[in-house]
Amino acid sequence: MLAMILDTAGKPLRKADMPSPNPGTGQVLIRVHACAVCRTDLHVVDGELTNPKLPLVPGHEIVGTVAQLGEGATRFKIGDRVGLPWLGWACGECSYCHNGQENLCDQAKFTGYTLDGGYAEYTVAHERFCFSIPNFYNDAEAAPLLCAGLIGYRSLIKAGNGRRLGIYGFGAAAHIVAQIAKYQQREIYAFTRPGDKQAKNFAMKLGAIWAGGSNELPPEALDAAIIFAPVGGLVPLALKAVGKGGTVVCGGIHMSDIPSFPYSILWEERSICSVANLTRRDGEEFMALAPKVPVRSKVETFPLEQANEVLNRFRAGKIEGAAVLVTNASDA
Repeated sequence: MLAMILDTAGKPLRKADMPSPNPGTGQVLIRVHACAVCRTDLHVVDGELTNPKLPLVPGHEIVGTVAQLGEGATRFKIGDRVGLPWLGWACGECSYCHNGQENLCDQAKFTGYTLDGGYAEYTVAHERFCFSIPNFYNDAEAAPLLCAGLIGYRSLIKAGNGRRLGIYGFGAAAHIVAQIAKYQQREIYAFTRPGDKQAKNFAMKLGAIWAGGSNELPPEALDAAIIFAPVGGLVPLALKAVGKGGTVVCGGIHMSDIPSFPYSILWEERSICSVANLTRRDGEEFMALAPKVPVRSKVETFPLEQANEVLNRFRAGKIEGAAVLVTNASDA
């Protein structure tokens, strides 16, 4: 099979022809159709997320069909279309798993980081951590739902039920969560890189009632803000933008250091929280909700072999919506 492999952090991926993996007990072999490119992939490839499995096949927003069943795998049948997200396995026995917080499991394994992912024509996955994909979406449209959609959905839950919602960083996750927020009749305030007219226009098309630079304050105090950009300096700015009792949610797995800030902008019961991607319950809820909104993914597709070029475009901020790598099996 064709695969794009990370051998050393900070170096381009290597194109390789390698044997297809064999599914183990409780696993399925997935014929990959599409794999969206996520900012977390950049953090892994660039070495900002340390200690990945090496060599590694990156990618964790995977859509494909079940090609083979491992011993004891009974949840799906061959030919079923499934999605595979960042959370690839959890122990199911620790206190976190028993309390519905399997995303915090100390023994958890992660697709495209500690497990091989979807920058390949085939991958294996534990069947318990795969999702059925709504028929409403083709392969490329569905791929960003597996992380951009899921992280956005969990971030929105953490943000609470406030009406005025700020979103910092208007990329793949933001363009999905904005659609859900609008469906929930919230007001969306978009914060982009200062001077980025394209991002502002994109946000307004998706229903934002205001769009400005991340260095600006909104016309009204926000009830909550979600930060998708991996920039710690945005946290104090978001705290200034939310009103009393407001929540600032940091939606990324990696962020630069948060600078010191005066206690006065945290006071009056403002709060900051992070999001550790997803639980399977989040995934099931979101996959049921997405077609009802309906969430529409804005995607640009590329052949799998162009993974390095796509990552470079992502670094430069030249992707609007989501970039998706596709194989010959894709129906995109």
